[in-house]
Amino acid sequence: MATLNWTGEILAQLQFYWDYSLWPRLEGLTDAEFHWEPVPGAWGVHPGPDGRPRPDRAAPEPDPPPVTTIAWRLGHIVVEVLELRDDRHFGHGALHGVAWPGTADTARERLRLAYLSWSDHVRSLDEEGLAAPVGGTEAPEWADFPMVALVLHVQREVIHHSAEVSLLRDLYRARPE
Repeated sequence: MATLNWTGEILAQLQFYWDYSLWPRLEGLTDAEFHWEPVPGAWGVHPGPDGRPRPDRAAPEPDPPPVTTIAWRLGHIVVEVLELRDDRHFGHGALHGVAWPGTADTARERLRLAYLSWSDHVRSLDEEGLAAPVGGTEAPEWADFPMVALVLHVQREVIHHSAEVSLLRDLYRARPE
C-alpha cells in the first residue's frame, strides 16, 4: 500500500480553490466595489486615528453580527486568517497591530503573498509536524489541538469568507443603478 502524503493532499485542496475559484474571482476588483456597503450599517475598513486602515468592530460583537464589506472580509482573510497565523506559527511572532488593506490592489497583493507564504510553510510540515500540538500561539482552547486541525481551520476560513466575497461581487454587479 502506498503512503499517503497528507500535507500534499491538504494543500492540493487549498491550491485548487485558489487557482479556480478565489484568485480568478478577485480579478478586476475596484476600490468602489471593495468598500461598497451592501446595507446601511455594514462594517467596513476605514482610516483609524493614526490614518492606518482599521476594521469596524464592537465588543461584544452584536448578535446577529453585522453584514461586512468586501474590504472587511478580505482584510480578515489577509490579516487574521493568514498573515498573523503564518507569523505566529512559522515566523517570529513579531506582527502586532497590523494595518488592514485599505485598497483593493493592496488587499489582492497581500492576499497573494500571505497565501504563498502560508502554503510554503504548511508544505514544510511532515506527519510529525501536522500532529504536533498548536501550542500557546492560539487561543487557550486550541493549545492541545494538532497543527493539522489549525491548517484545516485556516482553509475553511479562506474558503468560507472568499465565497462570501464572491457573493458580494455578484450583488455589487447586479445592484440597481
